[in-house]
Amino acid sequence: MSLKERITEDMKAALKAKETARLGAIRLLLAAIKQKEVDERIDLDDAGVVSVIEKMLKQRKDSIAQYEAAKRQDLVDAEKFEVEVLSAYMPQPLSADEVAAIVAQAIAESGAKAPADMGKVMALVKPKIAGRADMGEISKLVKAKLAGA
Repeated sequence: MSLKERITEDMKAALKAKETARLGAIRLLLAAIKQKEVDERIDLDDAGVVSVIEKMLKQRKDSIAQYEAAKRQDLVDAEKFEVEVLSAYMPQPLSADEVAAIVAQAIAESGAKAPADMGKVMALVKPKIAGRADMGEISKLVKAKLAGA
């Protein structure tokens, strides 16, 4: 079963169980997926769906930070619930050791020697890690390794 099919089935289950908050979060996700498909005139595969989920998670986390600064706990709770629902569809995260190994392999494959070569390394790393680790942290790790190389 594809990820998109699983999300659709979960929406049906939430509808039958009358879980309105969960249903709303899943419908938002399906709408975002459909919007991307219509905009780009493609049918998203699992990797495309994961990228949509990543974008939505980032938006939710930014919103949580802003709502906490504004002391709006009700909105923080709503966003955290949506993060929980969306996170359930993300692939299993990689461990720090696995990430380090992938980065080291990419540096070796690309022949990168200096921080200026970071783009080459990230181009090799991103497809292997997409959705399974925070790309901001990966970027810092690559930069540190190349600075020390």
